[in-house]
Amino acid sequence: MVEFTVFKGSKDGSITSSTTKRDIGPNQVLVKITHSGLCGTDVHYTHVDMGLGHEGAGIVEEVGKNVTLFKKGDTAGWGYVQGACGHCKQCLRGAETFCADREMYGEANLDQGSMATHGVWREDFLFHIPKALKLEDAAPLMCGGATVFNALQFHGVKSTDRVGVIGVGGLGHLAIQFAAKMGCEVVVFSGTDSKKEEALKLGATEFYATKDQKEIKINGKIDHLLVTTSAQPDWDLYLSVMAPSGTIYPLTVSNDDLKIPYMPIIMSGLKVQGSLVAARQIHNEMLNFAAVHNIRPMIQTFPLNLEGINDAFETLEGGKMRYRGVLVA
Repeated sequence: MVEFTVFKGSKDGSITSSTTKRDIGPNQVLVKITHSGLCGTDVHYTHVDMGLGHEGAGIVEEVGKNVTLFKKGDTAGWGYVQGACGHCKQCLRGAETFCADREMYGEANLDQGSMATHGVWREDFLFHIPKALKLEDAAPLMCGGATVFNALQFHGVKSTDRVGVIGVGGLGHLAIQFAAKMGCEVVVFSGTDSKKEEALKLGATEFYATKDQKEIKINGKIDHLLVTTSAQPDWDLYLSVMAPSGTIYPLTVSNDDLKIPYMPIIMSGLKVQGSLVAARQIHNEMLNFAAVHNIRPMIQTFPLNLEGINDAFETLEGGKMRYRGVLVA
């Protein structure tokens, strides 16, 4: 039995410090958390009595008697999906994120999270972090990186495709890097020119400011469009730049209905593709790809304590985060 500190949400939205006790099962690993990413999804759970955080990175402190994938001293991380049945059609096809019995952040393991001193997790839902990645850089990749990489990798984006990215933020700045390193032409759309230079340095080949625009004229049609903004875009503006049979990926979490013009979808044969975080194989590919191609999140760091967590949430909700918050133990 181990006892550790976990930072939780509460009904009134305040962050609280709590204690969790857990046995380390035969196939489980005790991870000492050194870094936790702060994701926009975490904001939705600050009013819930549950452990916060799902972008964890740290050092293995202890392993269960049947663990074979990790040993004490290894670096390890985890993300949004924390368990699955392992034998259904979705699991067997490498899409365990859609398993009917999946265990996901906000639905399972509510007594722990990455905003904590430790975590106890199943070894087969932990990931080895390549040595070329610093833990502070790896933490935001556990969800943010996995989300954008999955949209590109799982759905077969090719190096010859033109990839559009709406928004240069927590997800968008990672999407630009991944798509560029995959060899794609990357077309970035943002409200103003304020992030143009930054987007081009990250690998964008084209940049367009869209505020108050009724029409966008670009150099070529978009094959894959990743929507990384918190609000839905002006669809009339973007459907006209999509290539026939192009695909749109809404990647941010929203409880609003998807409202999109009907006829342009039909007339151009467009697809709106739901895309969740990465399954484990693609998650591993993402980490290795990031290590090899020197893909790094742009981060702001905060102490992994009550004051630091509150400061990080305030920065994120105030729209001042550039671009991923990382809590450091």
